[in-house]
Order: sequence, then structure tokens, then C-alpha cells
Amino acid sequence: MAGIKDVAAAAGVSVATVSRALNGHRSVSPDTRERVLEAVGRLGYRPNAVARSLRTDRTRTLGLVIGDVMNPYFTELARFVEEEARARGYSVIIGNADERPELQDHHIRTLLDRRIDGLLVSPADGRSPFAPGTRPPTPPVVLVDRWVPGLDVTVIRAEGASAVRDLVRHLRALGRRRIAVITGPPATTTARERVAAFREAIAAQGLHLPEAYVGEGDFRTDSGRRVTEAFLDLPEPPKVVFATDNLMALGALDAIRSRGLRVPEDIGVAAFDDIPWFQHTDPPLTAVAQPVAELARAAVGALTDLIEGRAARSVTLSARLVVRRSCGERPAGPTPTNGPRRSA
Repeated sequence: MAGIKDVAAAAGVSVATVSRALNGHRSVSPDTRERVLEAVGRLGYRPNAVARSLRTDRTRTLGLVIGDVMNPYFTELARFVEEEARARGYSVIIGNADERPELQDHHIRTLLDRRIDGLLVSPADGRSPFAPGTRPPTPPVVLVDRWVPGLDVTVIRAEGASAVRDLVRHLRALGRRRIAVITGPPATTTARERVAAFREAIAAQGLHLPEAYVGEGDFRTDSGRRVTEAFLDLPEPPKVVFATDNLMALGALDAIRSRGLRVPEDIGVAAFDDIPWFQHTDPPLTAVAQPVAELARAAVGALTDLIEGRAARSVTLSARLVVRRSCGERPAGPTPTNGPRRSA
């Protein structure tokens, strides 16, 4: 079996250069990396990952714990995290918390036992397995999408308040004044932030939000269906349902259609978290879109910076409004959208 010295000789480089090329080190030129990979393929060389991890105290592996693998947003996030990690020479092990804090903590403990180099977590609720007010021990931890108050770690997230303001402004321009909201579980920071942004946007447009128009869901389809059915049973049902999650929006559509109502003629539907499916629903769904690929790249970049001894800072990106036909025809003139921005 060929060894690393054989690869170095075949590629005409040093053993150290072969190691750096295989680990994705940026100091290796593309031409050199190509020669090394060609020699690896021709000789059938396979690095001994266990021996390498013992020698370097690195496994080149990241852990990712997501809220719910059935949620297309998290599926897309995991895809882009794996893609960016692979480009940086890391593998990813994924744990699905299923929105259950105890399962989240199980995955975190398991990943730490596997000697991962760093951990990405989208917390299942506002609690943490790490002590509040402290920075978790090695390996480094970065929170993505959601965060935990009082936990001193880098956070990569998106801000949706400006896009929600654009949504409510758009609905008012369409003449839709009775707007209800399906919130998420209040233990999650994203749920609290989205409903707070919606309340502020409603007030800014001079609209009234009865408490009967605020229904609590759990980021699952069934809860969107249940809350929307309650809205439809009101003496004065809303003219738009805004679901603060994509799965709850699909549940809202189910409830509306089960009553024989039409979207958007009888009632409109909008969602937070745009997903590819929304382009193909009938009608296509208006949604607030988070920059998922950019979130993933920023999160992996921050985590690998910490792993490799560099500083990393928290980043906030901006979501944007994507207007489709589920709330009515677009009014005359442009609808404002927000491009990505960064802040500390």
C-alpha cells in the first residue's frame, strides 16, 4: 500500500506539502494541489485518519446540531454547511434535535465524545447544556440562526424585522388590514423576535392586532393547521395569515382549503423562511427569505477561524421579502426588499 512518502515522490513535493494539500491548507497553490491529488489517485493512497488525528490532535470533523431535519430550512442549512466545510477540508456529522432540548443535549454530548474539532448548534430552545454567562470549553462552539441569551459564544444569524415591516406594508397596500399571526414556541429566540417584529410592524402601519389574531404554534405543520382553523372560526376571521415558519404556513394552507376557501381571493397566506416549494404552490407563496447559504458560509468560516486560532465575531445578516401571489396581486410600484448586510 502506498504511503505519504510515495505520494510526495510522485508529485515532486515534500511530505509536508502533501499533508497541507490534503488538509485544504490555503498555502498550497492550485497546481501543486492538483499534482498531489493526481498522485493520490494514481497510487491509491488513503490517509490514516485515526493516526493523523492522534498526531495532530485534530479530526478535521465538525458537528452540526439542527432544530428539525424535516424542516426544509434546516435541511438547506445543513446542505450548505456541509458544502462549505468540505471546501475547507472538514467533514460534518449532523444531529437532529427534533425541536427537543433533551435530544439536542444528547447529540452535543455524543459529538463531543467523538472528538470533533468544532460545533455548530441551532438551539432547540432558550436553554443551553453549557453554563450561562460562560464561554463553553474546547472545542469551539458557534450558534447559527438561533441563540441562547447569556451564552458567551459567536452567533451567526439573520435579522428579519425589516423584511417583516416590508411584508406588513405590502399587505396594507393590497388593502389587507385584518392580519393574523401564527407564532413559534416562545422558548426560541427566533419565535420571540419574529412576533415582536410583526407587532411593531402592525403598529407602525396604524393597524389593530386583536389578541384573537395571535395563535401559538410549534414550527410544525399540524400546529399551523390547528391555529388557522381557530382563526377561521372567529366571528370576523382575518384576511391574511402570516405564519412565522414555513411548515406552519403549509398547515395554514391545508386548513384554508379544507374549508373550501380560496387563496388569495378569500384569505391570504404569507410565511417566514422561504423554501423552494413556495414557488410551486398554487398560488406561489409570499415569504420572508433568509440568506441560508450566506449564513452557512459565515458560520463555518467563524468556526474554522476559532479552531485554527483566529478571532471570530458574531454576524447579523438581513432577510428580504419575496412577493408572490398568495396575498393578492402586486400593487403598482416596486415593493422594497433588503439586501444582505453585516453587523457586529
